[in-house]
Amino acid sequence: MANHAAAGAVGHYLEALIVQWAGPELLRWGLALGFAFMAAWTLIPDKIDDGEQALGRYHMGAFLTTLVCFFLVEMGDKTQIATIALAARYSNLAAVVAGTTLGMTLANAPVIFFCSKFAEKVPLKYVRWTAAACFAALAVGAVLV
Repeated sequence: MANHAAAGAVGHYLEALIVQWAGPELLRWGLALGFAFMAAWTLIPDKIDDGEQALGRYHMGAFLTTLVCFFLVEMGDKTQIATIALAARYSNLAAVVAGTTLGMTLANAPVIFFCSKFAEKVPLKYVRWTAAACFAALAVGAVLV
């Protein structure tokens, strides 16, 4: 929730800055281009960096290791950028933070609980294509609404 709140605050600030500096049309088209970029970026498979694997060596315990890794890895990822864009688009910051946090929870909970049973059965290619389609729909929505 802290990551989403920080990303939402950044988006809220950028929205005010862009609208004041260049007007709402630039914001609308910038958001559309940003979501289109996110759609394309989502199609590129993620890679695990050596630095991410090394965090487990510090023996902080399962909960603390997960908390720290999740917080660090989530900063600047696709979800945070999407949260920034949504906060720039919609003025209700609390609703954006709540929605993106709930969305991440709903998306991640099945993976956490059922990963060992379904990991090999769900092709990640289709997951990436579905996520890219969602971002593309947001891009179209940003232009039309």
